[in-house]
Amino acid sequence: MLLVSFLLIPFLAALVLLFIKDNKTAQWIAIAFSVINLLCALQIFGNAIPDFDAAWLSNVNSRFVLHSDGLSKILILLTAISFPAIFIATIKNDYKKRNVFLSLMFFTQAGLIGVFLAADALLFYFFWELALIPVYFLCSIWGGEKRIAITFKFFIYTFLGSLLMLAGILFLNAHTLDHSFLITSFTKATLTPAQQTTAFLLFFIAFAIKMPLFPLHTWQPDTYEQSPTAVTMVLSAVMVKMGLYGVIRWLLPLFPMAVQGASGWVVAVSVIGILYASFIAIRQDDLKRLIAYSSIAHIGLMNAALFSQHQIGVQGVLVQLFSHGINVLGLWIVADIIEQQTGTRSMQAMGGLAKKQPTLAILLVGFALANIALPLTNSFVGEFLMFNSLFQFNVWAAAAAGVSIVLAAIYTLNMVQKVAYGEIGESIQKMTAPNKPAQAVLILLLLMVLITGVYAQPLFTLTADTLHKLFVK
Repeated sequence: MLLVSFLLIPFLAALVLLFIKDNKTAQWIAIAFSVINLLCALQIFGNAIPDFDAAWLSNVNSRFVLHSDGLSKILILLTAISFPAIFIATIKNDYKKRNVFLSLMFFTQAGLIGVFLAADALLFYFFWELALIPVYFLCSIWGGEKRIAITFKFFIYTFLGSLLMLAGILFLNAHTLDHSFLITSFTKATLTPAQQTTAFLLFFIAFAIKMPLFPLHTWQPDTYEQSPTAVTMVLSAVMVKMGLYGVIRWLLPLFPMAVQGASGWVVAVSVIGILYASFIAIRQDDLKRLIAYSSIAHIGLMNAALFSQHQIGVQGVLVQLFSHGINVLGLWIVADIIEQQTGTRSMQAMGGLAKKQPTLAILLVGFALANIALPLTNSFVGEFLMFNSLFQFNVWAAAAAGVSIVLAAIYTLNMVQKVAYGEIGESIQKMTAPNKPAQAVLILLLLMVLITGVYAQPLFTLTADTLHKLFVK
């Protein structure tokens, strides 16, 4: 029943919040429910959690089956950490109809957790849509001035991906012996190389849109910019991981021949995307867009490492799924504090944060150094393993991707210099100390960055079973 509780808690929270009209009460209820879910998530360490299996769509031979392994556990943990951190850090943000906003956030959390637990393909698709639909309303109602056009673009991209994935699911179901939608049944399906390639492409495009992977990334920077920052945090820290999760859970084990054949061009496209996003990030003045393009580059590296097809690369990605989520969440919270107090995201209008608010500047520098994978930070562990895997796959691909290390240092340190140092900018001049809850969240997140950077073994242990399934036949 523990797996079901991960879903029931956010569902219950979402329903309760719809009836809470007082903003302050709604905020504290949201924090309480999210903390309870985090406490449940902490129980997964070192414990074998039994599957949950119940009847669902019997007419089409689909069941409500939840299963957890290292891959799902690490992403559930990231999700469970992210939501209370977001709710606490944005406690002072002003939202109209805050209870509805928070309710939709919880529906999104339930969908995300369902995606990471579903062991039935139709159930997976149901939760995939459940995670996306609330985001559409969150962006279109509470977003920026261009929210309608940007949200429509986001909808078109994600809707197309969803349709392709549904077609892939039905295609696989038609080739199973028992016509079941269980992923275990899909692994036993006998597919010709051509059929594997067809199914691979249907799923890969859906996952590539969600990551997002170049050149299917164009919805992301605009959506991140126009969305309320709390929603952007969810999109960047957790939701993009759905695509990478799909690659590991579906593509690698189900379509080995297709993956082998596609690995060359997928790695090439990923590396192009890494360099493209890094160069664009260097040119950004908008703080949110810089973080958005930085995220595209990091996700591209993870995808390239997965398709390099080495165990060490997949291990690096499994660690980096968690590390990147924590790092980018910290950066978004700092960016949100600055925007809420100054009313601007332009780095040209900033400067002197270290003189005006030294504690916030120190936290910004900490997450910035993690973003460029400085040794002793959490990202160094994952990136070292991923580059090692790419080097074994192709030296030139590794060298090209390695240029992104320099580019990341350029745009990240340039951001730190513009925001934190120099003369105090007019916008920074009016800043006051960040509220205590947000500051506490940032300190805890930075501690995670440092602890898992020095001692990452718990993450390796947690994900060992996933590696065993993929590489030990």
